[in-house]
Amino acid sequence: MVRRMPPLTALRAFEAAARLGSFSRAAGELNVTAAAISHQVKSLEDFIGVELFVRLPRGLRLTPEGRAYLPELSRGFDALARAADSLHRDDLAGLLSISVMPSLCQLWLLPRLADFRRRFPMIDLKLNAESGLANFVRDGIDVGMRYGLGQYPGLRTVLFMQEEVFPIASPTLLSGRHPLRGWTDLRQHTLLHDFALLGSEPWLGWPAWLRAARVEGIDPERGLHFDNSAILYQACVDGHGVGIGRSALLAEAIGAGRLVPLFDTRRPADYSYYVVAPEAAADHPRVRAFMDWVAEQGAASGPAPPSTR
Repeated sequence: MVRRMPPLTALRAFEAAARLGSFSRAAGELNVTAAAISHQVKSLEDFIGVELFVRLPRGLRLTPEGRAYLPELSRGFDALARAADSLHRDDLAGLLSISVMPSLCQLWLLPRLADFRRRFPMIDLKLNAESGLANFVRDGIDVGMRYGLGQYPGLRTVLFMQEEVFPIASPTLLSGRHPLRGWTDLRQHTLLHDFALLGSEPWLGWPAWLRAARVEGIDPERGLHFDNSAILYQACVDGHGVGIGRSALLAEAIGAGRLVPLFDTRRPADYSYYVVAPEAAADHPRVRAFMDWVAEQGAASGPAPPSTR
């Protein structure tokens, strides 16, 4: 037996107008004109043979038939939405393997991960914290988070965050026997170096900063050397010396007062943050959900924290 069904567009128009109490508001929700909503509602009334609204000079009022019809129709739309959501969630369910630099994982991703888990509880995550570039096929990686120039052939590449770099230290070094007040005061302090990124991002190394500040009498290679930015920043917090900070990773530490930018100077980093995936897999629902979420979180991270000196 063939079901005698009203047109779906007419049903949607009536449901929106009844819920919102206005043809114009329903038109705004459905991105059509108020005249189109009125026409669709009239066609539905003609189809079922009853009036659903009383047209008033300043609005609408549901007839008794309209009031009885609306909850039944709303339940039907809710059932359709649940069915579509169930299919979508089935596509999302499963494991997503992510390659991410240890410092970015610890200082940026992990503090935000609860939001992703709340939105997508059906996605299990495997975080591969590694400094080198992962081989997606060999290592079974679905998505990568990278710091670079965005040149990744064969990968869908989305820029999600840019940053600035600047000298940083514990606020305890701003006072005491050798207070940090200017560039020449660095002669009395230990320089901390991030050698994992120095060869690629010159402003993460002291030579470029000391040349730009025209500071002499300081060996830019001496001090403590680290291959992990998060460990270097902890050394700064503990007062072991002065490092070069990245705004994307240090917003929380600076906001909490554990670290302070120095000398009221910043440089835009040459490198930026990208989330990437193989083109063949980039439209998979799990991959797309994570990439979209990372882009949203990057945009919400906002500008670099202001200097406190």
